[in-house]
Parts: sequence; C-alpha cells; structure tokens
Amino acid sequence: MSNLQQRVISAIVMAAATLTLTWLGGLPFRLFCATIAALIFYEWTRMSRPGNGSTLGFLPEALIAVFIVALIAGLPALWLLLLVAALTAVGAVAARLRGAAQWEASGLAYASLSGFSLAYLRDDNHSGLIAILFLFAVVWATDIAAYFVGRAVGGPKLAPSISPGKTQSGALGGAVGGVVAGLLLAIVAGAGNLIQLGLAALALSIISQIGDLFESWVKRRHGCKDSSNLIPGHGGVMDRVDGLVAAAFALYVIGWIAAGADHPALGLFPN
Repeated sequence: MSNLQQRVISAIVMAAATLTLTWLGGLPFRLFCATIAALIFYEWTRMSRPGNGSTLGFLPEALIAVFIVALIAGLPALWLLLLVAALTAVGAVAARLRGAAQWEASGLAYASLSGFSLAYLRDDNHSGLIAILFLFAVVWATDIAAYFVGRAVGGPKLAPSISPGKTQSGALGGAVGGVVAGLLLAIVAGAGNLIQLGLAALALSIISQIGDLFESWVKRRHGCKDSSNLIPGHGGVMDRVDGLVAAAFALYVIGWIAAGADHPALGLFPN
C-alpha cells in the first residue's frame, strides 16, 4: 500500500471516528479528549527526553494521569484549570530542583490544555456541538486550502527556518478558506451573529497556522521529522492536531469571555 493510500485511509477513519464521538458528546467525547491529551504528552516527552529517559522518574506520567482522571470525571472547568496550573507548577519545580530543562512541564501544560479545551468547548448541549463543528470546519478548511493554494501559487516562504514547505500564499489561502467554511457552517446552523463569527473564524484560522508552526518548531528543536509514527501515513497525533488544539483553546477563551468557563459555546451559538 502506497503512502498516499495510507494517508487517505487514515484520514477517513480519523474523520469518521472524530465526528461520531463529537456527535455523541458526554463521556465518550471526554474519553476521546483524554486520549488526545495522553498521546500528545507521550509524543512530546518522546521527542524532548534525553536517550536515557526522564530525569524526573515517573512524576510527569503521574501528573498527566491525575489530569486525565479529573477530565474524564467532568470536574468543573475552573477547578480543572486550577488543577492544570498546580500540576504544571509541580512539574516545573521538580525540574528546577533536579537541574533539568522545563520541557516536561511545558508538555504537561500543552497536552492538558489541549484536552481540556476540546472537552469543555463541546459541553453536553447543542451549542457545544455546533461550536466544535465550527472549529473543525475552520481548521480543516484552513489546512486544505493552505496546501492547495500553496502548491498552486507558491511564492515567498512563510517561515523557512521552521517549516520550509509553507508559503505566504498558502497561509493567505488557508485563512480565506477557513473563514468561508466557518461562515457556511454558521449559516447552516442558523446562527445570526455572522459578522462576529466571521471574525472569530479569521482569528482561529490564523491561530491554527501558528499552532502548526509551533509544533514544527518543537520538532525541529529536537531533531524530529514526525512527532511519532502512530498514524499510518500521517506521523503522530501532534502532527494532526497541532493547529486544532491551538484554535480550540482560543475558541474556548472567546466563549469563556462571552458566557463563562463551564458553558463557553453558549456565548458563540446561543440556543
């Protein structure tokens, strides 16, 4: 089977599984988000740890396990955010006492906020479902449009020292594609605040591309081509969700400002 065939099959399976769990919401979706957080943490530490293993022993794994249990249990959003801050602080202090780098504490924060944002943005109501679908539409359309526009138009590189394949034309095309897809989803969902959602879609598209570049920088910093080989034809989980989790956190913050920490989607798509 060719690499292209593997990529297509993997993409179809991942999209089907993701959309099914998104539709179900509740505990199945929280388990899905917890799995994403665990795999991101695994890949982050796999890239950043020295060859002889972690200098902190099993402490980082214990800390991420505490977060995962709390996420699955559905701890209120603010309490879970405080827990993430506390766990990250413990990891950072332990690293400082051992004279180690702060990569594991950073990975703990990155993985935890990724799972948290997706889970609490989805919530258990119709607004949460629409908000997550809006997020998916923007981020996936951004990726697709950026790829095809970049290949067709070419031109100056976006960040050659970080990701040599990305172009400025691709970034612009991705932003346009993301806004169009987000607005189409909003119209189908019957949303009335299209100007605000259009601006949100533009912000999310830009942030998702920044998230993509950030993950590329982390990989380049540690001399890795892919974050892992867990997904046939695609590399690792981080390689697939880098832009998504960055945009998810941004959309969660927007919704939090509008409607509160526990039900942020209501601020974006009122019932």
